[in-house]
Amino acid sequence: MRYGRDAALGVSSLWMCLYLCLGTRGQAPSEVAPTRNMEAHATTASSLEANIAASMSVYQPEQQVSGVIRIWGHGSLKIPWMKPLVTFWEEGFRQFHPGVRIQYEMHGTSSAIPALFMGVGDLAILGEEVDPAAAAAFEKVKHYPPRSVEVMTGSLDVRNFDYAQMFFVHKDNPVIQLTLAQLDAIFGEEHRRSQGNIRTWGQLGLSGEWADKPITPYGWKIDDSFGFFLEQALLSGSHRWNCALKEYAHIYRPDGTVYDHGQQILDALAEDRYGIAVSNLRYANSNVRAISLGVQQGGPYYRASKENLIERKYPLTRLIPAVYDQPPGKPIEPRVREFLRYILSREGQEAVVRDGRYLPLTKEGVSQGLRKFE
Repeated sequence: MRYGRDAALGVSSLWMCLYLCLGTRGQAPSEVAPTRNMEAHATTASSLEANIAASMSVYQPEQQVSGVIRIWGHGSLKIPWMKPLVTFWEEGFRQFHPGVRIQYEMHGTSSAIPALFMGVGDLAILGEEVDPAAAAAFEKVKHYPPRSVEVMTGSLDVRNFDYAQMFFVHKDNPVIQLTLAQLDAIFGEEHRRSQGNIRTWGQLGLSGEWADKPITPYGWKIDDSFGFFLEQALLSGSHRWNCALKEYAHIYRPDGTVYDHGQQILDALAEDRYGIAVSNLRYANSNVRAISLGVQQGGPYYRASKENLIERKYPLTRLIPAVYDQPPGKPIEPRVREFLRYILSREGQEAVVRDGRYLPLTKEGVSQGLRKFE
């Protein structure tokens, strides 16, 4: 159960202040510090991503703006997760609007939306999808919901940058693809997508030695933000998981390194022929195999790849939102509007590609976002 999220629906002013302060001190479970060999920024882009960004329209200012834009979101006091990308955006944006300065206050996704409704932030760029409880807290204070626009696609396999959630079986398992409904029946208990439990491999059509073997599911702690994403995207909002789920959290070693939960999951699956796991390909080993996912029986089925994520074909694609305050019947603050329009331009998406961790949107995705500012 996610008691903290339910409690947020009745948030008080004192609680909101605490929420904001705590958000600047710590990090959400998905934002833990990386191991010492953290990925460096990419210096060159693949032709796929570069070509997608190059296909977009160049930025054309609709009005001249100046002043400070206070950005809150995915980051920490010790490690500037998104600061290099925001710096690229600022440098490019200032070529058109030299009077603008970015005030970087990115101390964690959990502090971002509270910064908006507390009046200390102008724009929230999150490290994951909008938390419904944070949106509800905003609405309780402001009496209208926050607005958001998708600005990037989650990464394929870069840690701490919303990498793709993928499902794996043991290399000996003949299963090559599953639907979201089948995964809901395996990992869930309430089955808002499916008709009931799937608890043995025979229920998925396997025969012989596999027919009566119980399916052992492996995954994140259900109160981790990764687990919450699956509750929304896979279990259709249900909080009821298969009681057999083996949950994993990061292990912090005495030397300061981290035994990542995703690595633990696939290390365990490698020893279990009858298991199924959610993790990411960055942790894969020779004894596990990723499967393709489909929305409906009969397909189409897609593997997680950069192309399938950018084109939103992969059913569990992650999308990175920017959240802003726009009162009903009033225009968005001009500085924020122009900055978001810049992000949703060729220059803004080329900066995403240059940074090399998140993936860009498609041209169509950019167009959908820009229509929100018309």
